[in-house]
Amino acid sequence: MNHNLYAVFAARFLRHPEQPCLILADGRAWTYADIERASAKMANLLVALGLQVGDRVAAQVDKSPEALVLYLASLRAGMVFLPLNPAYQAQEIEYFLNDAQPGLFVCRPQFREAALLLAAQSGVAHTLVLDENGRGSLIDLAAAQPDVFATVHSRPQDLAAILYTSGTTGRSKGAMLTHRNLLSNAEALCREWHFSADDVLLHMLPIFHIHGLFVACHCTLLAGSAMLFEPRFDAQRAIKLLPQATVFMGVPTFYTRLLAEPSFTRKCARGVRLFISGSAPLLAETFTAFAQRTGQFILERYGMTEGGMYTSNPYTGERRCGSVGPALPGVEVRVVDAAGQPCAAGVPGDIQVRGENIFAGYWRMPEKTAEEFTADGFFRTGDIGHLDADGYLFISGRARDLIISGGLNVYPKEVEDVLDRLPGVAESAVIGLPHADFGEAVTAVVVANQTARLSEADIIAAVRDQLAGFKVPKRVFIVSELPRNAMGKVQKNLLRRQYAAA
Repeated sequence: MNHNLYAVFAARFLRHPEQPCLILADGRAWTYADIERASAKMANLLVALGLQVGDRVAAQVDKSPEALVLYLASLRAGMVFLPLNPAYQAQEIEYFLNDAQPGLFVCRPQFREAALLLAAQSGVAHTLVLDENGRGSLIDLAAAQPDVFATVHSRPQDLAAILYTSGTTGRSKGAMLTHRNLLSNAEALCREWHFSADDVLLHMLPIFHIHGLFVACHCTLLAGSAMLFEPRFDAQRAIKLLPQATVFMGVPTFYTRLLAEPSFTRKCARGVRLFISGSAPLLAETFTAFAQRTGQFILERYGMTEGGMYTSNPYTGERRCGSVGPALPGVEVRVVDAAGQPCAAGVPGDIQVRGENIFAGYWRMPEKTAEEFTADGFFRTGDIGHLDADGYLFISGRARDLIISGGLNVYPKEVEDVLDRLPGVAESAVIGLPHADFGEAVTAVVVANQTARLSEADIIAAVRDQLAGFKVPKRVFIVSELPRNAMGKVQKNLLRRQYAAA
């Protein structure tokens, strides 16, 4: 059997080759037959350039059908795909190219000159261009290639992709994901979320990240369903397209922006059978407001670069507000204390996971890989949380975000939940800052609603009755917005840096 991920996809979606795969903003459609032919041309080009099985293909490009085809062609040719955030600057790209040593780097036209210089310095043999409209030297060269390609025979343990972590606490790490890792997670999600060929996914996510590239695209490719393939999220555009969709995936920001639109009504959402949220915590307020507006409960799930999705609230059954749900089939999730012993229900500890979806390790970092796995094969996620009596997982935050004030542990999520319930507070982020007496001082950064008048003293006074004294923020900073990365996660490392002098 060929375990190449593309071969598995194609064995299913080519049963109906004329089924639309991508429906673009301008109304054009790419069928699955189009995807098969275009990816064959691209795979032939990769081979013609001299790349070998196992070579890396790096891409820092805007979202387009051709960008997705480049990923699929890399799979078909047995190569390792390396998607890079278009927001990365030259210094960051230099690191990735030096570390991954790809045989091909595909960039945007505006970055071409810098890319050529960096590629030369890093020993990258080929640099090609792809723009947001699907044009460039990559496409020109692929056009001359045959539209038939025999997909490379891959083993389950062969690498399919390397995704670099954000590197907020030091050097970025390349998570190595195999064909088995990606397929096992895609199959679990398809089953759990009831994907079928009749589905239409409204896809407004970027495709340089696991959420948009793996979770969203893999589910549709495996089911042979269609995607409304939009270049980016726009709330009014989403409202217009939702009546044509059956599934919507987004980050919490997508949902808050939809709720801010008066035209987002129960009527326009009624044809969508499933709304999914991930990549950042969903506020209870958003979960509740969405249910009141649409009559539907957002399904929140949990995962990370190093293994795709680990847990999911059920498709049929209770979707618990504040929880990311039980472990997915084939995935084991446990919460342990500092000694590695299982925590009782409701007691927070370190979240660890094990399963076929868990990555093969960090690229060229064997020591770091060894550190992150336990003796019995569980991956240390670095997240803190607890399991309830029914096995639903609740995330408290990152271990590095844990605040130890006066020798006592403060979980930021607990304080943020209290702050977010205060009248006039839109959202909050709680961090620890150095303090001479306490070691760390609990500090809150709060975004106020546009019409609210909040003061530091009022906020501190309001939470005193709801939190133990050591959890009450020593300082509160009121801001217009919180810094976020491309997937909507609050960048607490930037907040700690900004307010360190406070």
